[in-house]
Amino acid sequence: MGAACSSISKSKVPTKEQEKLKKSKIIFVVGGPGSGKGTQCEKIVAKYGYTHLSSGDLLRAEVKSGSARGKKLAEIMEKGELVPLDTVLDMLKDAMLAKVAKSSGFLIDGYPREVKQGHEFEKKIAPASLLLYIDAGAETMTKRLLKRAETSGRADDNAETIKKRLDTYYKATEPVIAMYEGRGIVRKINAEGSVDQVFEQVCAALDTLK
Repeated sequence: MGAACSSISKSKVPTKEQEKLKKSKIIFVVGGPGSGKGTQCEKIVAKYGYTHLSSGDLLRAEVKSGSARGKKLAEIMEKGELVPLDTVLDMLKDAMLAKVAKSSGFLIDGYPREVKQGHEFEKKIAPASLLLYIDAGAETMTKRLLKRAETSGRADDNAETIKKRLDTYYKATEPVIAMYEGRGIVRKINAEGSVDQVFEQVCAALDTLK
């Protein structure tokens, strides 16, 4: 039933929305845990009116909704399996089409995590306008995460787990950045300074899209 519902909703999407999506500003935002990309995304939304989408948030919201797709996702996640790429892309596309009429553009947070995801996104949805690489050093990210651990209570905010998370992030992200650098759309942001200093660089990168 879930599959039938999704195919019906896709066929009803007006072509003008699909076309508008293809011409939208789409920014991939990549940065390690503790790089501050979440804070920068909030500031971009406030200043530029972009729609901020995180694939992780969309998955959690779908599961919480109790929909047919959400139940299937909950089963996959409970088994510790990876959610199929097609499902993630369908959810991103649905969320983008729902907002495209009123949005100035889209911030796709923490995506793509690997080269294949980038290719599939562009094939199924639209090409990216820019990749914002929020770049902080491993030492800075570790310090920030350990400081956050003092108040967050998150089990994964400890030195050993942080090191593993950073290793995983670097391995996955380097080929993605290299691919988009080849296209000339990567804007590397030095995230070592204050929030406002970092945001100044972000604005300079986004203002080139006007």
